[in-house]
Amino acid sequence: MKIKQNSLCIMGLIALGYLNPSCLMANNKKNNKSSEDTVFKIEEFGIPFTEDLMREHGILNRLLLIYDEIIKRIDTKQEFPISTLSRSADIIKSFIEDYHEKLEEDYVFPLFEAQKKEVKLVKTLRDQHKKGRVITTQLQELATAGTPNAATKKTIKNLLKKFITMYRPHEARENTVLFPLVRSLISEEKFKELSAFFDKTEEERFGEHGFEKTLNQVVVIEKELGIYALEKFTPKTD
Repeated sequence: MKIKQNSLCIMGLIALGYLNPSCLMANNKKNNKSSEDTVFKIEEFGIPFTEDLMREHGILNRLLLIYDEIIKRIDTKQEFPISTLSRSADIIKSFIEDYHEKLEEDYVFPLFEAQKKEVKLVKTLRDQHKKGRVITTQLQELATAGTPNAATKKTIKNLLKKFITMYRPHEARENTVLFPLVRSLISEEKFKELSAFFDKTEEERFGEHGFEKTLNQVVVIEKELGIYALEKFTPKTD
C-alpha cells in the first residue's frame, strides 16, 4: 500500500506540476519525517510558473495596501515617512515591472497572441503595463524630491489612486482568465521548461530566495506603517 500511495503521489506531481499536500502529509506521517523535510521537497520540485506569477501578485497586492495607507494618511492629514513611498515604488519598479511583467510580456502573452486567444485582453494588459510604468516613474521622482508640500501630496494621492484602480482588476483578470488557460496552450514538457526558466531568472536577478527577500522588504514597510498585523483588517461586529 505504501508503494502504491507513493506512486500515486508521484503521478499526481507529474500531471499537475506541483506537490499534492495531502499526499505529502500522508507520506510524512508514514515515514515520521519532519517539517524540514516537507520544505525541502517543495523546494526540490519547485513551483509552476503560473502559480509563481500569482504569488508575485500577492506581493503586488500588499504594496497596493501600502499605497492605500498612504492615501488614507494624506486624506486625514497625517504624516507618513516619504521613504515608505520611495521604497514601495522602487520594489514595484524592480520586482513587478522590470521582472514580473517582463516575463509576462516575453513568455506568457505571446502564447495567447500566437494562437489568437484572449487577444483583446492581452492587448489591454500590455497597455496597462506601459501606463503603470509611467505612474511609477512619476511617483519615484516625487518621492525623492524632498518633503512633500500640500500640492505634492495631492499629486501623489491621485497617482496612487490611478495605480490601484488599474492594477486590482488587472491582476484579477490575469489570475482568473489568463493563467488558468496557459496549460491548454503548450505541452507539459514546455510548461515545465518555462517553470524552470522562471526559477532560474528569479535567482539570477535577485539571488537565492529572491521572492522571500522581496517579501521581507515589503514586510518592513508594512510594520513601519502599522499595517502588518492581519487582524488590523478584521471588521468589528456587534
